[in-house]
Amino acid sequence: MQDRIRLVLIYGSVREERFCDQVVAWAREQIEQRSEFELSLVDPAVMFRQPGEAREFAEQRHQSLQQLLRADAFLIVTPEYNHGYPAALKQFIDEVPASWEARPVGFVSYGGVSGGLRAVEQLRQVLAELHAMTVRGSVSFTNAWEQFDDQGQLSEPRRANSALAHTLVQLNWWAQTLRAGRERVPYERIRG
Repeated sequence: MQDRIRLVLIYGSVREERFCDQVVAWAREQIEQRSEFELSLVDPAVMFRQPGEAREFAEQRHQSLQQLLRADAFLIVTPEYNHGYPAALKQFIDEVPASWEARPVGFVSYGGVSGGLRAVEQLRQVLAELHAMTVRGSVSFTNAWEQFDDQGQLSEPRRANSALAHTLVQLNWWAQTLRAGRERVPYERIRG
């Protein structure tokens, strides 16, 4: 039997008191109920701390880098800011070493009336340039702050839980398939 898929859950926001934490906590809880994934979390807020800051942050940054480099798949939780994705998330994608090539990426988005879908559509273009494979399934929270209660729980979880389960099935299939492909022919040989 193949090893479990190493799935990295990425925070898309670095703002203080961000809503992203609630959405990530929900996604994490759902993923941890599944046996096919080995889950790790990466927070760009930790990645961009200054080198002179506390030693614990340097250790967290090192661990995050290792998780990114070992990943089989990614799930990005992103808000939508001004009809687009956060600048810090773009900086993270551009500057932090990760094995995006020939790996699947899924999305959980949140925002106002669009539920973050405009951010996701733009991210699909960016990740295609990095040779990542974005999955069609996704989760979108319209007016997200109205869907979570004071304890961070979804008031009506059925639809979101189902959408995430579908996205995870797609991520797992693509991760298994692409991992087998990379083992047969290293992606660097066909990248062009």
